[in-house]
Amino acid sequence: MNSKLKTPAVEQLFKAVLSLKDKDECYEFFEDICTINELLSLSQRFEVAKMLREHKTYLDIAEQTGASTATISRVNRSLNYGNDGYDKVFERLNMLESEETNGQE
Repeated sequence: MNSKLKTPAVEQLFKAVLSLKDKDECYEFFEDICTINELLSLSQRFEVAKMLREHKTYLDIAEQTGASTATISRVNRSLNYGNDGYDKVFERLNMLESEETNGQE
């Protein structure tokens, strides 16, 4: 973890995010704390990461998401050399999807 990132303000922000109970609360909080463009940029990066994990090409990703090659490259660097945050979330989302699929049968 980047020591520059771990500040009391960031700690408080993460506690606030972890206190959110559902998607509606996430929408309310993130609409208040982020500009629309900031939130769209975050969601774009997440989509880019997902597509990179699916082995999509930079060209396909840029066309489908509108992300610049610089953004795609930055996300790819995080996936390959970061703290595995994306991987943890993707793994948990896959588990949730599996549970939802198995529960509907």
